[in-house]
Amino acid sequence: MMEPSGSHGGPSGMLSADSISMSEDVRDYVFENSRRYHKYSEGRYHFPNDDAEQEREDMQHAMIMLLCDGKLHFAPLENPQSILDMGTGTGIWAIDMGDEYPAAEILGIDLSPIQPIWVPQNVQFLVDNIEEEWVQPPNSLDYIHSRQMAPSIRDWPAIFAEAYKALKPGGWLELQDLKCVVACDDDTMLESDVVASYARTLAHALCRLGIDCIYSMENYARWLREAGFVNVQEVKLKAPLGTWPKDPHLAKVGLYNRNMIYDGLHGFSIRPFTHGLGWTPEEVEVYLVDVRKAVLNSTAHIYLPFQSVYAQKPLTEPHTGGSK
Repeated sequence: MMEPSGSHGGPSGMLSADSISMSEDVRDYVFENSRRYHKYSEGRYHFPNDDAEQEREDMQHAMIMLLCDGKLHFAPLENPQSILDMGTGTGIWAIDMGDEYPAAEILGIDLSPIQPIWVPQNVQFLVDNIEEEWVQPPNSLDYIHSRQMAPSIRDWPAIFAEAYKALKPGGWLELQDLKCVVACDDDTMLESDVVASYARTLAHALCRLGIDCIYSMENYARWLREAGFVNVQEVKLKAPLGTWPKDPHLAKVGLYNRNMIYDGLHGFSIRPFTHGLGWTPEEVEVYLVDVRKAVLNSTAHIYLPFQSVYAQKPLTEPHTGGSK
């Protein structure tokens, strides 16, 4: 079931301009441990969608834009006409893309109807589950984007197969993610680092829920090639955590990153730790006290690895048949 959220028609005439009504399960929410979650396809996504999380998502967008020198994408787009944003969240990336590419139709898909109504005329939002069969017509999209979806998707090869079908020949798919790993290139991080231990615990909790976000990121390129994509490229950057970099620009990235993570700790943790690890909400709260202190006060030169992997659907389908 797909439900539109917005005020404009979508790519390829999929949505009518007045299709803005939503059924109860789409606009309803689930509340748990003082956080709000999506009701549609309940339980697929383990992070909240409330106001606090939306503010954190927008801070994350600002941080990644700084890190990437203002680039919304790394794939070499040329006059795209139809763009799909998987897991659009607050819709901020899709809105910025709508401004940057006014001739393109942008469709943002998410499980939560939390996007603004007043958006550029070429931007549309839809409530849907991308882990189900896609309804996009074959060969209809120029570009598909996802950001920070590694902690959410259980079966990336299935997603890549759907994306391959939906893309036009020559179209691009791009995946941008911060890795759930705290790294350090010198000896300033101790083996007992609390923030690094927290990241390992969160990754383990997600694994218990069927999502191996680290393994997925490390295998995007291979899976894309296996799905038939070509020109697979990887961009790897480092998002500092804290203001330790001497470079003022990176120090600002680190400030944004630290604030984004600090504000997000409860939302990141409460459902994965209670559902995946069996902790009580009280145990989560007690554990996060030291993690918050460590995030704010760390002097180690730590960072989160960031990567963008992008790949192209071939202009011509590979020849698979024999002679007739």
